Amino acid sequence: MFSRKFTALMVLLFALCSVCYAATDIDPVVRAWTHETTATDRDHEQTVKLRATYYSNEYIEALVASEAEKNLWTADEMENYKYTLLKNLNLAESIPFHIYMEVTGIPVYAGPFDKHIHMRVGKKVYEPIDYDKRFNFRIQGQRDGMVFFPRYDPKTGKEILAGAKDVRVIFDNSVTHAFSGRSDVLWVWDLTRDRGKVGGGKAANRLEVDRLLKRSDKLKADREALQKQIDALTKEYNDVNSRIDELQAQ
Repeated sequence: MFSRKFTALMVLLFALCSVCYAATDIDPVVRAWTHETTATDRDHEQTVKLRATYYSNEYIEALVASEAEKNLWTADEMENYKYTLLKNLNLAESIPFHIYMEVTGIPVYAGPFDKHIHMRVGKKVYEPIDYDKRFNFRIQGQRDGMVFFPRYDPKTGKEILAGAKDVRVIFDNSVTHAFSGRSDVLWVWDLTRDRGKVGGGKAANRLEVDRLLKRSDKLKADREALQKQIDALTKEYNDVNSRIDELQAQ
């Protein structure tokens, strides 16, 4: 997904982040959904700062409200902006996180990045379904981007966060010298404290329609594929029975 859409998302989120770190009225919300960890290796050759932000309902609502207040938007303008944000975050199908890395000293080589970061909900662990591919290259200085985990379990089809009390992201300690020899970096977000409600409203309804249309298209394609199989089996069934009748008539 690191394409025009991914680039557009990063531009949008960069603008949002500049707002969220400048606007003091939403600072508590930013801090509530952002975790930061810093470590230096024993020889002081590398220092790594990691920051992860979970796009909770409360966090998204705060970002949209802050942007709307800054630009003096009407209710419709705010809903249109919210719809664009939710669509670019692919919130209907994924669980998005923003990851920031700052490396001083020896560079970090974290590729393939999706093998070194995981999401855990309950006893199940999930790998990213998409992420900013720039994390695969040599990292020195600042690097940030989005990481997307699945919203629905690929085996059961159930929503992963439904009924969950928390969501955890684990970063492999072996990727860097600074964290090597320590426990893996673990960030935990308490979902019971998510007071926001992205669901409902025009933006969320439009997003749900988009999701249902995609689902409808997939079901239609699946039905057509199954119908072809049924037609082939029916033909074979008829051919077999016709041959049986021929043989029995001799």
